[in-house]
Amino acid sequence: MASFTFFIILLSNIAFAFADSGTIGVNYGRVANNLPTPEKVVELLKSQGIDRVKLYDTDSTVLNALANSDINVVVALPNEVLSSTAADQTFADNWVQANIAKYYPATRIEAIAVGNEVFVDPKNTTKYLVSAMKNVHNSLVKYKLDSSIKISSPIALSALQNSYPSSAGSFKPELIEPVIKPMLDFLRQTDSYLMVNAYPFFAYAANADKISLDYALFKENPGVVDSGNGLKYNSLFEAQIDAVFAAMSALKYDNVKIVVTETGWPSIGDENEVGSSAENAASYNGNLVRRVLTGSGTPLRPQAPLNVYLFALFNENQKPGPTSERNYGLFYPNEQKVYDVPFKQEDLKNVGSTPINGSKAQVPAAHAGQTWCVANVHAGEKKLQAALDYACSEEAGADCRPIQRGATCYNPNSIEAHASYAFNSFYQKKARGAGTCDFGGAAYVATQPPRFGNCEFPTGY
Repeated sequence: MASFTFFIILLSNIAFAFADSGTIGVNYGRVANNLPTPEKVVELLKSQGIDRVKLYDTDSTVLNALANSDINVVVALPNEVLSSTAADQTFADNWVQANIAKYYPATRIEAIAVGNEVFVDPKNTTKYLVSAMKNVHNSLVKYKLDSSIKISSPIALSALQNSYPSSAGSFKPELIEPVIKPMLDFLRQTDSYLMVNAYPFFAYAANADKISLDYALFKENPGVVDSGNGLKYNSLFEAQIDAVFAAMSALKYDNVKIVVTETGWPSIGDENEVGSSAENAASYNGNLVRRVLTGSGTPLRPQAPLNVYLFALFNENQKPGPTSERNYGLFYPNEQKVYDVPFKQEDLKNVGSTPINGSKAQVPAAHAGQTWCVANVHAGEKKLQAALDYACSEEAGADCRPIQRGATCYNPNSIEAHASYAFNSFYQKKARGAGTCDFGGAAYVATQPPRFGNCEFPTGY
């Protein structure tokens, strides 16, 4: 690899060091053309109490915005420069100087993700990974940053040959000697941790006839007993993480810690993406937060609290692939929540424990599976007006009659309300097809209907 009382209760006194309870952070991806400015994003993070964020690059605008924010940051060295970093210590030195030393300590960089899911990179960069990690570490030593900044590399669960039962967890044989062992050696020597991206959603969507949805969403369920070690699992997430622990244990690396650098659940998906819904996303993320903040670890490592980065901060409208890829966000581009996840300590007991309906509705049942297209106020009035004019043009064919003066949806007479109505009309007429709710970044897909006065926003024609 979605009014906020929403995100995050990260306790201000929690250090990233493995403490009594785990920590929650969020991935801040930017594969979109409709997101708020980095300065606005930092304001959002701080307003929600989010004090850890993971990036996918070292963008100067973002790193400068994060300066003096007291937010801990994980940055990334992209796969595209792994070969250069591995081959040339001077390249690594220059990269660290320009992308790390330049911003630290004003920007609280605590780790560098060297590459991302490198083993599945179609450009075959696996052979460069460990050398690149070592060269970046040498550069940190040169700039006297090695004691403050860890180095690791996120791996996907596809690096495992076996993951079920968890006790049988093992790495793919072809990866072990060339990269897994050398990487784990490096992590142990530098007192770092393995970064793991784990998505129970993928396993559930592919095996919905065999895996209980409650088991995937951390809800109450009978559990699954591991035939190999007798441990009982009540969530697929924990079973996946323990499979990685077991795989490391099989290679005698029991003392290497794990940080889950990506996990999440999409609020919208294609018809074949079973389980993708705002209701399930709210349950998964809410119950996971509760699980992390209680402080207990996994059945195999009960004394090692979970440290997790949720994916992702925003829905990202330019990500390729299935619909789900663009709808993992906790927030819409206008900074409104996609669904409720209570993060206050006193509210944790209610997360995921009651049906998602009634007064505690996270996503109204009547709206389940429905989507609307709404205006993004961050696009600016000029962009919204141009997009509105296009949507209402004869070429586009949106039904804009209800927003004409004196018509049922004219009031409120605002560019945001009128654009939302026109965008949604176009989107619904196009059968909510991919790419029909964009308008150059002026619109985004929502799982709840817009509310402007008494105007009804249709879901189809």
